[in-house]
This record gives sequence, structure tokens and C-alpha cells, in this order.
Amino acid sequence: MTESTRLETRQPDEEGKRTPPVAAVVTLLTVVLTVLLIAFAWPASRSEPRDLPIALAAPAPVAAQITGALNGAMPGAFEVKTAADRNAAFEAIKDREVYGAIVVGEKGPEVLTASAASPAVAQILSQLATKLSQQQPGAAVTVTDVVPVPADDPRGAGLAAGALPLVLGGILAAAGLTKLVPAGRRRIVGALAFSVTGALALTAVLQYWLGSLGGNYWANSSIIALSVAAVSITLLGLEWLLGTAGLGLGAATMMLLGNPLSGLSSAPEMLPTGWGAFGQFLPPGAAGTALRSVSFFDGAGAGRSLIVLAAWLAFGLALVAIAAARTRRTAITAAPTTTAAVTA
Repeated sequence: MTESTRLETRQPDEEGKRTPPVAAVVTLLTVVLTVLLIAFAWPASRSEPRDLPIALAAPAPVAAQITGALNGAMPGAFEVKTAADRNAAFEAIKDREVYGAIVVGEKGPEVLTASAASPAVAQILSQLATKLSQQQPGAAVTVTDVVPVPADDPRGAGLAAGALPLVLGGILAAAGLTKLVPAGRRRIVGALAFSVTGALALTAVLQYWLGSLGGNYWANSSIIALSVAAVSITLLGLEWLLGTAGLGLGAATMMLLGNPLSGLSSAPEMLPTGWGAFGQFLPPGAAGTALRSVSFFDGAGAGRSLIVLAAWLAFGLALVAIAAARTRRTAITAAPTTTAAVTA
């Protein structure tokens, strides 16, 4: 047998040792596909109102009757807060303390909604108005949308769909900079620069083309820039510290948890119990809430979300600082050994 024949005979064995079994690959892909399905389909399939805060302004006997009817028809769906009158309920909506209100006054029953806060919740409250009308024949229930979504995007679909580009923007920035730019200060500068340019572009599309945002363009851009920076800097820090595994772990967290739990397509209170609140502590959920507040409510209710985004950005910068310090220590430790080797 010639040498070339022996090499050809050994090659399949050597390649077989380096390649994982097909069954293992298929199993891994099945697990990944299942996780993806659960991450995106589970929150949507279990979406229903859970302790949605609404205001109720009505005389005491009527208020007790309405509260009892709500609890009987939809147990646990609403957290009813008492309002002194219609003006107080209106201000509570504008301040993002509640999603809507039921008002019973001299002009009859009225349901106040805010589709800009959540089109899905506004629809639920509108259906509630229909039920109230059926329970009180002859008493027409007025529905007033006090903070409507823009006319160009009546279903709020653009903003709901915007959660994914926000996450992907940060992931793509981190992955691209990791591949194309050496580890160090230039990656951070690149990530921050991309956060600004990407935010300006995304906001222009959402606000001026799709008509999904209102308010001030620069304020909306700032929220998106902070969100993209929080994601990208955190992922860069994880990659610098843990390598590709860190980048993958961070990207999976943002994509598989942050995006479906953001509540942008409905509301955090409509997600499975506890998960909606958890999602608000991840950048996509915090960004969505802050963007709604700044775009439609003059910034009301954006405080906690801005703190969450700033905390993620600070966390990412801390990871980068730790990784940079470790790199410097490694270089200093290796320097004497290199010098000794050259001298010898």
C-alpha cells in the first residue's frame, strides 16, 4: 500500500474525530428551535390582562357595583384605583399611572382610553364599554381616546415591531466590531458612534416615514441611542471577558428574553405573571416603555426605564474596564518573560 493510500484511509477517521455526531447536531438544533418557539410564542399565547391599573371615578355605590362587576367578569384583570372625578382620571392617564378609566357622572358613563400607551389595552377597555352598555339598557357609554396613537399608524404596529431592530442593532454592532476591530478603545468608540447614527436612522423611519412616533425627534432618538448603546457595550464587555461564549450568552439573553418580554406589542401587565415585570429590567422592555412615554406622554413614566437603560450601559462599561485591566495585567506579566527570552 502506497503512502497516499494510507493517508486517504486515515483521513475519514481523523475527520470523524473532529466532527460531532449527526445525532448530536440534530438534537442541539431541535433544542434551539424549541427554545426559540417558547421564547416568542409563549408570552403571546398567554397574553391577557393581569392587574391592569385603571381609574374609577363614580359615586360610592356605583363604584362598588362596577368594581364587583369587573371582578366577576374578569377576575384579576384590573387593579382599580379611585379617582375624584373625570379630570383626576384624565391626569392619571396622562401621567401614565393608569391605562384608562371608567367615569360615571352627570352626562352618563364614559370610558377613557389611551391607545398610545397600549392599543391592546385600549381595545379591551372599549370592549368593556360595550359590556357596560349591555348591562345598562338605554345608557350609552361614551369611549374617549385621550392619548391616541398617530393617525398614520392606528394600530401601533410600527412601534411594536421596532423592538426587534433595537435588539438586533446592538447585537450586530457588537458582532461586527468584534470581528473587524481589535479589542480596545476603538470598539467602544465604534459602538457609541453606531448607537447615535443608528438611532437617528431608526427614529427617522419610525417617526417620519411610518408615522409611528410623535413628540420630539431628538428626544426619541436619544432613547433609541441609549438602548442600542446599552446592548452593544454590554455584549462587547462580555465578549472581551468571556470570548465568543460571552457574546453568544448576551445576545441570547437580549433576543430570547428581552425582545418577547418587552411588552411592546401589548403591555407588560398582559404577559404571564412576573415575566412582564422582569422584561422591564431588560433593555428592550425599558426602551419600549421610555419611548412610549417620551413620544406620547411628555416623558411621564419614563424615569425608571431610563435608569434601567443607564444601569445596563454602566454595567457594560464596567465589564469593558475589567477586561481592559485584565489585558494590561497579562501584558505586564508577559513582558519580563519576553525580555528574558530575547536576552538569552
